[in-house]
This record gives sequence, structure tokens and C-alpha cells, in this order.
Amino acid sequence: MSLHEALKIGCMSALLPKATASGLNGSAGVCAIGKMVYWDCMTLLAQTRIAMWQGGSLWVVDVVKPGSRTETHAHHAVQISISLGGWMRFEAEDTALDSPAVIIAPNAPHVFESSGVIAHLFIDPDSRSGRTVARSLLQQAKLAPVPFDKLRPLSDAVLSAFRADEGGINKLELLGRQLVEQLTGGVVGDAPDLRVRKLMAAAGENLDRAISLRDFEGLSGLSASRLRHLFVEETGLPFRTYLLWLRLSRATALMAEGHPMTVVAHEAGFADSAHFSRTFKRMFGISPTSLRIL
Repeated sequence: MSLHEALKIGCMSALLPKATASGLNGSAGVCAIGKMVYWDCMTLLAQTRIAMWQGGSLWVVDVVKPGSRTETHAHHAVQISISLGGWMRFEAEDTALDSPAVIIAPNAPHVFESSGVIAHLFIDPDSRSGRTVARSLLQQAKLAPVPFDKLRPLSDAVLSAFRADEGGINKLELLGRQLVEQLTGGVVGDAPDLRVRKLMAAAGENLDRAISLRDFEGLSGLSASRLRHLFVEETGLPFRTYLLWLRLSRATALMAEGHPMTVVAHEAGFADSAHFSRTFKRMFGISPTSLRIL
């Protein structure tokens, strides 16, 4: 039974078998890839492949239900969305864009509506690449168009990799990294303060337990209060918000492996699956229960 045939009769059980592990460890910063579908009750919304690596991820989504729309959400990553033959529209504050390529500022509340195949590139805004892309393409805006012509060759390759039966997922990680390089022009900006970078690395290694800034006073040589202020100065957001983003990134990798929601929440350091679900929806505009492994 084909995807579209199942959509017509609402027979999701034929398309959504129980998830199985893909052999990825899902730890912070480790590549995690998977193929998922978004679904809402008995209505299939989209199928997607995801490649994740240190500092970024690439989500290629084929929206089956035209005009699918997220709720208002915001996440820590810089987001560049590219049409691969589909249609998309973004809204942020008083700005609305339907362009073949769009960039959304980190932590900017936005709504997304789409149909067809769309690629979403997420870049860590605290990385040198993320800072360079945000500064050169956003110029203080929350939402802006991105010149599409220079992205077209890589976009075509992304679409081919998405549709490939074998080797396509591995290719997506390589293409995602190449997209980042294309967007930065090979020029990267300054990294955050060394003490902040040490804090970020240590936090990423301790996501399976409760974390407080007091745990890292010895690492930075600063008091928790001073470290809190320095982190906001360097990243533009509170450490607690950044930590939630780290946990969510870890959880996404675990979901790509096919782990149950309770395991995902525990391993990523959330209080429980409800806490994880609320955080996911706030940052991505959809519930994690709408994701299933093909």
C-alpha cells in the first residue's frame, strides 16, 4: 500500500510500524539520522529524513497535507528553510514571507505553513558559523529572505538524497555541512568567550542529570552569578533556556533512534515525558507524539 493510498483511507497502521533502534547513540553532538513521519490522529502530515551533527542539523520534510501549519514557537537555533519544489510561508512579529529560501533568527517566535518538499537547516547560533550566518543574512531582522540562486545546486542535491533508497541519509549530513559552508562563504566569526565555551561543553556532557551553574564555578573561575551574566552577554539568552535546547537536541537524536518517549525524556534529562512534550511543542510548534519512525 502506498503512502497516498493509506492517507486516503486513514490506514496508518500499514505505514507506521513499531520503531526500531538504528544503532545511533544519541549523545550530545554525535551524528543522529533517521526517517520519520509527522501525523495527527489518523491524518498523515509529512514524512521526513533528519541528519544531525555537532553544531547543526538538516531536516528534509515532504508535506503530504497541503497547508500544514505549526503553532507559534521559538527555538535557539538559526533556521534556514529552503523550498525543494514545495511552498512555504513564515510569519514572525509583523513580517510574513513566502520565499524559496528564508532565514529565521534564533529565539524568534514564528509560525510556519507549507506544502511539498522543504529543507530546514538548523545551525547552532553560538558556533562561529551560526554567528556569521545570522550577522550577514539577518542584520538585526527576525525574518529575512535568503538569495536562492547560490543555494540551487546544493538544494537539488538535497532533494535527490532525500529521495534516494540507499545512501541518501548519509549524503544529507554532508550536504547539510556544505550548505553551512556556502552560507558563510567560508568566513566564520568569533567564538563566544572561552569560559562560556567550556560551560557549553560541560553542560552537553551532563544532560542525564540535574545541572546548576554552581556546578561549573570551578571550571570557569567565576561565581554562579557572574557566570550567569556572562552567559547572557555572550549568547543572548539565559543558561536555563540554552540547557533546554541542549536537552531537546539530545532527545531528537534519541527519537530518531526510535526510543520510547519515556526513555527519550529520561535520557535527555527532562523531569518526565510531559515536561519533554511541552518543551518540544514550544520550540518546534508540534507535539513530539506526532512523530513516528518509518
